[in-house]
Amino acid sequence: MTDDELKALVAGLAIAQDRTDAQLAENAAQQDRTDAQLAENAAQQARNEAKLARTEALVAKTAAKVDKLAEMYGGVGNNLGAAAEEFYHNSLKADPVLAGTRFESVDRNIMRSRAGLEDEFDLLLVNGREVFVVEVKHKAHENDLARLLDEKAPNFRRLFPEHAARRQRFALAAFHINDDLKKAALARGVTVLQRKGDVIETLAA
Repeated sequence: MTDDELKALVAGLAIAQDRTDAQLAENAAQQDRTDAQLAENAAQQARNEAKLARTEALVAKTAAKVDKLAEMYGGVGNNLGAAAEEFYHNSLKADPVLAGTRFESVDRNIMRSRAGLEDEFDLLLVNGREVFVVEVKHKAHENDLARLLDEKAPNFRRLFPEHAARRQRFALAAFHINDDLKKAALARGVTVLQRKGDVIETLAA
């Protein structure tokens, strides 16, 4: 190998080394940038987790408040419903006349199960010819009428076959019932009972 060829080889090696050093430097810089990005991602993840923990704590606190309110107002609703039932039961027990008919017995909260079906009926008035099934609400809604006719009535017929020979009548009793619901009930053959002072006002279907 001549001197010129040797010099050219050395020069080429030097250039290649410079390129390698430059690439290594670039790789190191890229690694630094990657490390910095990873560190930022980790910090962001930590911030997100802290935010999520605060959010979960807030949701849990809110849910606890909602449960407490539901329990409180649910209890109030149950108490109001029980008061309405007691009023109508005591009134009809003292004077067992409904829609112009006198009844021999007045029972409250009658529960029965039969062939896998179970239901409870608020008030049941019976005589030799008729049976009156009364659904009692503190404040009656449209779905109460639908439930009485579409669920309670067929359930009663299945659960109490001993009353099949009697005329079966149904009533909706409430402390509060709007005029539209009254009309709808009467149109569908349901007697309406409402409180008027200390007595029962009856709108017979």
